[in-house]
Amino acid sequence: MLLRPPCLPRLSPRRLRPESPMASTLALLRPSAPSPLAGPSARSPAAAVRVPFRSRFSTRVTLGSAVAAGADTLFADYKPTTAFLFPGQGAQAVGMGKEALNVGAAAELFAKANDILGYDLLNLCIDGPKEKLNSTVISQPAIYVTSLAAVEVLRAREEGQSVIDSVDVTCGLSLGEYTALAFAGAFSFEDGLKLVKLRGEAMQDASDAANSAMVSVIGLDSEKVQQLCDAANEDVDEKEKVQIANFLCPGNYAVSGGVKGIEAVEAKAKSFKARMTVRLAVAGAFHTSFMQPAVSRLESALAATEIRSPRIPVISNVDAQPHSDPETIKKILAQQVTSPVQWETTVTTLLGKGLEKSYELGPGKVIAGIIKRINKGASVENIGA
Repeated sequence: MLLRPPCLPRLSPRRLRPESPMASTLALLRPSAPSPLAGPSARSPAAAVRVPFRSRFSTRVTLGSAVAAGADTLFADYKPTTAFLFPGQGAQAVGMGKEALNVGAAAELFAKANDILGYDLLNLCIDGPKEKLNSTVISQPAIYVTSLAAVEVLRAREEGQSVIDSVDVTCGLSLGEYTALAFAGAFSFEDGLKLVKLRGEAMQDASDAANSAMVSVIGLDSEKVQQLCDAANEDVDEKEKVQIANFLCPGNYAVSGGVKGIEAVEAKAKSFKARMTVRLAVAGAFHTSFMQPAVSRLESALAATEIRSPRIPVISNVDAQPHSDPETIKKILAQQVTSPVQWETTVTTLLGKGLEKSYELGPGKVIAGIIKRINKGASVENIGA
């Protein structure tokens, strides 16, 4: 059984069999909340550490010259051994980021983030309040920065640099794909944070424009969940239709769509032998066409961002494949907010190709739990910040 990570909220499941002990594997996304930005705090990450340095993530890794224009085959035959995995929205928890105060390079990332975001991100991560940290517009930048700070925390440990040097593939869950691309040198830390900030704002605005929701369906395989969606869609109008939005792991798939469609899924789930459904406390129907209003804003921002070919394969959420062509990467990232997350296929493919060791970097242990559900024998280590 995949246990619920302690950093995630306890949602009130709609239990279909009272005796079932299984809880939602993933409260991927937290409730939307008003997003007044915190003012300057007395805690300054830059002041906490007096050693001057420069973040490794500001270093520009230029591999684009190795890829012909339009080519996207540099990583076609990749053979993974060690992976860095980065979490998505929902992994945040008040108190994350504390270790960054003790590692110069990690604290510097938060100091740079403050300049870009215009508020004290580290203070919000450490002290909250929870409602503000959980909002889409703040949680996405917070997880991005904390996850890359975790890389610096690892680097500061004995043998940490050798672990980082051994990584030959990376990926992230939804938002985490941006973190993975930054780690792989596809764009700078600063450019990635600007993209993530805009992404959170655009997704929140798209959610506010429609009455939509998400629900986790527990205890069914993906084929049965698709049948459940088809049955629910027969009872609702086109604008209320639902689809699988997150293919997480066997027995846990998230469905997104109009509120009436989600209610139909919940009502019919018992007849499809689901163990339970868990309504996710999210702003809206992420990874569906409900997020279409966010796409044009992302496309414009991506077009203005310098993106290079990553130095190692970064597996896309959209098609579970690595991409090396910068223009293709831009298109994939724009598509990602309206496309189902193919996480189960990503993990299965990595393990099938010989992946030996994985590290989850950032807040929470959601990804480790999902991987263990897919393969109990998989080796996963958590590195927090």
